[in-house]
Amino acid sequence: MTVFLSRRLLRLVVLVGICLGIVALLSPRGGGHQSGSDESYLSSLVSSNFNFDNSRLWGSHSDEGSSREEEQRYTAEKEKEKEEGQSKTGGLEGEQGLSSAEDGDKLTPESSHSSVGERGLVWEYMKPSYENKGSRPKACFVSLVRNEELSPMLESIEQVEEKFNRNFHYPWVFMNEKEFTTDFKKRVTEATSGEVEFVLIPEKHWSYPDYIDQRKAEDERNKMAADGVVYGHSESYRHMCRFQSGFFWQQSALDKYDWYWRVEPGIKLHCNINYDVFRWMQDNEKAYGFTITIHEYGRTIPTLWDTVRNWWWKNPQYIAKNNLLNFISDDKGEGYNLCHFWSNFEIANLNLWRSPAYRDYFKYLDDTGSFFYERWGDAPVHSIAASLFLPKDTIHYFSDIGYFHVPYHNCPLDNNVFKENQCKCDQDEDFTFHSYACGVQYYDAQGLTKPYGWEKYNN
Repeated sequence: MTVFLSRRLLRLVVLVGICLGIVALLSPRGGGHQSGSDESYLSSLVSSNFNFDNSRLWGSHSDEGSSREEEQRYTAEKEKEKEEGQSKTGGLEGEQGLSSAEDGDKLTPESSHSSVGERGLVWEYMKPSYENKGSRPKACFVSLVRNEELSPMLESIEQVEEKFNRNFHYPWVFMNEKEFTTDFKKRVTEATSGEVEFVLIPEKHWSYPDYIDQRKAEDERNKMAADGVVYGHSESYRHMCRFQSGFFWQQSALDKYDWYWRVEPGIKLHCNINYDVFRWMQDNEKAYGFTITIHEYGRTIPTLWDTVRNWWWKNPQYIAKNNLLNFISDDKGEGYNLCHFWSNFEIANLNLWRSPAYRDYFKYLDDTGSFFYERWGDAPVHSIAASLFLPKDTIHYFSDIGYFHVPYHNCPLDNNVFKENQCKCDQDEDFTFHSYACGVQYYDAQGLTKPYGWEKYNN
């Protein structure tokens, strides 16, 4: 009888032990490192931006109960995740992304912030510049121009002053990598209705970084020239693209401004602009405005998108939830469709480029050397950043301005706008929906209705 009771007691003890073990396995542990399955469980309990690799959560001290075996198992599982993740090339959409797959970095699912508001970190950084609603914005025109471009620059100034600035008198900032001549300064100052500043670009913003292999850069220029790539041979064009991408907004003359309108030599404005576009951008919470879209020449940026994706995987917190990814990618981020805003016209918030997100993004791109080894343009660099960092409703297409930069026209297709703004252009030459433009992609990505008869321009 004693033996019988002992056996029943033993079975009961074993059964209780098994139950307790199951409960322990199903419950989140309080200390030590967790396995991948534990992370999945915990991810449903904490905010999506919580960093599961943060040592403050897991701890590495022995008094937190983590054993050597647990450490080894955790490390092995992370290594397995890394190996599996290196083969993943799934689409990247909204705020979701993967950490970088290069140089043996960890590769674990991550999602960006959720505690700073639905519009994202970059928008939060920019918000103070919208607190001036209803008042005149801190804005200016910005022109990168050389002394020998005085005549076409005067033509552009005349266009902007006649069509817009004679009513608003915003200041101008002119930039050059060489000193402006006295004649240039005199004639430009006489042509403008607002204050004028002239900026000599620091040498460090218009020269090769010390890590650039200039022989390699020269070889690549020669290859592009042989392939017939526009500006493929040009050193100065590459310096210009790098400057516009990462340094124009760093010039101290712009520190007092929140907004800029980029004006290049030789442009035309086809229509009267009867409202303050800077104030309209500010009061309607817009961050980036454009007039023309176009496809980039793929030969000039063969590694740009892979580089962007690597940065994105490392920094998913900067990607806006309701972004404009579908404008620049036809497959949710796996590839780049080459669409971009033609940046020779930009009306934008300077704080977009000043943001920690853009600074880090530009440095990551710049460190590759591919502004020189390839021919990365500021247009795709800006456009990709704006499309990813900004809520899509803060990006605006100025369909009412009318704009020309060789060789493409933007001419309002709305007949009422055309007449009201006294536009002087040929609507048949409008580039918006041309097959080489990206107007169709933009309208679709924004969910906008295309104007009546747009198909006839899609040639």
